Amino acid sequence: MLSRSADIEKTMGGVPSFVKRLPKAALPGAWQELKDLELAGDTALPAKTKALISLAVAAQIPCTYCVWADTNSARQAGAADEEIAEAVGIAALTRHWSTYFNGLQVDFDEFRKEMGGE
Repeated sequence: MLSRSADIEKTMGGVPSFVKRLPKAALPGAWQELKDLELAGDTALPAKTKALISLAVAAQIPCTYCVWADTNSARQAGAADEEIAEAVGIAALTRHWSTYFNGLQVDFDEFRKEMGGE
């Protein structure tokens, strides 16, 4: 069985400095979650979809590091520039309408009824 550092190095091609800065107690769980959910190929979502979702969220947080990494991951997974732009556009649209709904205090039950919900 590989040591955690060897596993990270094998998977990522090295151990990034930010990984070395994590608290020792946090590393096992953080690495396992990243490896199993984002880096694994056998999850419910394909890599391109995961990268585009992550990019959209990163653009809203905002996280410069994540935007850069997720854009590269999306491209490596086959995303075209138009798909990247659309993912970011959907994130912007969601934030836009959320601002209206929350700021105007739209009644949620009424909203659900009007939008075809229960």
